[in-house]
Amino acid sequence: MGKNSVGDNIDSGNAAWKFSGEMVNDFEDHVAKSVPMYKEGHDLILKISDYFVKKDSVCYEIGTSTGILSYKLAQRFQDREAKFIGLDIEEDMIHLAKEKYKLPHLAFEAADVLEYKFKPSDFISSYYVVQFIRPSQRQQLIDKIYQSLNWGGAFLYFEKVRAPDARFQDIMTGVYNEYKLEQGYTAEQIVQKSRSLKGVLEPFSTQGNIDMLKRAGFVDIMSVAKFGPFEGMLAIK
Repeated sequence: MGKNSVGDNIDSGNAAWKFSGEMVNDFEDHVAKSVPMYKEGHDLILKISDYFVKKDSVCYEIGTSTGILSYKLAQRFQDREAKFIGLDIEEDMIHLAKEKYKLPHLAFEAADVLEYKFKPSDFISSYYVVQFIRPSQRQQLIDKIYQSLNWGGAFLYFEKVRAPDARFQDIMTGVYNEYKLEQGYTAEQIVQKSRSLKGVLEPFSTQGNIDMLKRAGFVDIMSVAKFGPFEGMLAIK
């Protein structure tokens, strides 16, 4: 690995992080190490989905990457006719997802979610993805999600969030850096990952995410998971 290593056999340049190319083969391992309680978050999504997925539901995952969460959801509801669709703008990710995860009621589509025509749905999930959508276009996506959901349907999404002020932000950054060191990443890899994400990963604060959900029309909103700067939000239409 060269000077641009972010760990886990992945290289990335300054402000140049991307979700395509050779890195897709190592992505699952990398994200599972990089995001605190990654697998526990998946487990929470599965448990919450029980309250919303019906026999004939259409369910979407926005930014499915290699497809593992959509696969877990489809596997959980194999006894129903519910359809699970994983969407991702990166064709390399979708290609890998189709190769790795196959079930009768599971489909993967390469699509720009800002242009995608959603069918009426009961459950939409997004696992650390909205934060990578350009802030100027983010509200447009949340509006589309709200409009797609049937009454009583849910949007469950996890995001890295910014703290409400500078002191808290310093604390959260320090806590997360210590976490990454404990995962075996070097200081150089941590710095390089931060450099690669400049202008690519743009988190909102918790309040910023709540405000965006409310502007779309959501009223019932709850934080369901929190670990430092990582948070899961459940919004019910």
